[in-house]
Amino acid sequence: MTTGVTCHQPDRCYQGYTLFCETCEPPWPMGDRRLPIYLIDMEGRPVHVWHVATSVQSYARLLPNGNLLYPTHDRSRIEVAGIREIDPQSNVLWHYHCRTDHDFQVLENGNLMIHTIRDSLWPELGPELKRHPYIIEVTREKELVWEWHGEEHLAELEALLPPEGWEHFQERVRGEFSFDWAHNNTCQIIPPNATYEKERAAGKRPRFKPGNIVFSYRSVDIIGVIERETGEVVWAWGPGVLDGQHKPHMLENGNLLIFDNGTLRGYSRVIEVNPLTEEIEWEYTSEPKEQFLSRYISGAQRLPNGNTLICEGSKARLFEVTPDKQVVWDFVSPYHEEQCSGSIYRCLRYSPEHVQPLLD
Repeated sequence: MTTGVTCHQPDRCYQGYTLFCETCEPPWPMGDRRLPIYLIDMEGRPVHVWHVATSVQSYARLLPNGNLLYPTHDRSRIEVAGIREIDPQSNVLWHYHCRTDHDFQVLENGNLMIHTIRDSLWPELGPELKRHPYIIEVTREKELVWEWHGEEHLAELEALLPPEGWEHFQERVRGEFSFDWAHNNTCQIIPPNATYEKERAAGKRPRFKPGNIVFSYRSVDIIGVIERETGEVVWAWGPGVLDGQHKPHMLENGNLLIFDNGTLRGYSRVIEVNPLTEEIEWEYTSEPKEQFLSRYISGAQRLPNGNTLICEGSKARLFEVTPDKQVVWDFVSPYHEEQCSGSIYRCLRYSPEHVQPLLD
């Protein structure tokens, strides 16, 4: 596969900078080895590279002051696991030690919402040890101010899913996913959105209220919404439609954008779902469909110009498509580290204004 930028239509792209890195959990000890995190321009040229002394997983976030927050690989050594803030010279300024897993968010008040994992017995899910989703909010002073345990909300899932959806859940949990029964890969904060306004205007319970949390149980093909104030799961959907999905998140128009991996289906797609009607209103696939496939990892981002940036993670391919599904920017990473995966978990496109403090 040709690497670098193979397509760039400047007048149709959202011009900015793309942040990514190769997922890597190298052999330990690492010694003097440092792993890179890249910020590239639209021509695929690195404008800044951080080098870190731990494993990496590419859902780092660039802060407005030019510093970077990054998490270690989700299955990395517990002794060094966690989230770190580094300056442009890659110096560690802050570290929160935790078993970070797949996703985290920076809240408006500066706190971090982090998805982590905990292993414990939970007989309702079956005998022996289980791995559970555990979401926490911590301050920069490392004070725990909110926590949520996924295993405590099974009854809510059963009530929200149709009978065949709950049976799908039980079959997966009794079978190959008996240990990592949820494998949650998402912790996305809901922004102001049109669906919330519609629910509020209708006098209904506002399930999609800004500040609520979207999760994604990949093992059982379920996405859902956690009500921030009560911790209750107030919406759930997916079995029979989704297949090993990643990064569902709410758009300003009130729809959910999802990378639907197609782990068993054999082709991937990016879909936009109306959560009130539960209908797919926009879908991207390739022709032939099997040409676009990442059975694991990956994600998508709706850009300010209406285009969608897609990370086809297993192929280290990042590309931008228009609403009418035309590819207007296409990049395959040429940056591969020895003993790393060759894959990219996620990417983020930032505006020139957001990046300027770093470049300055």
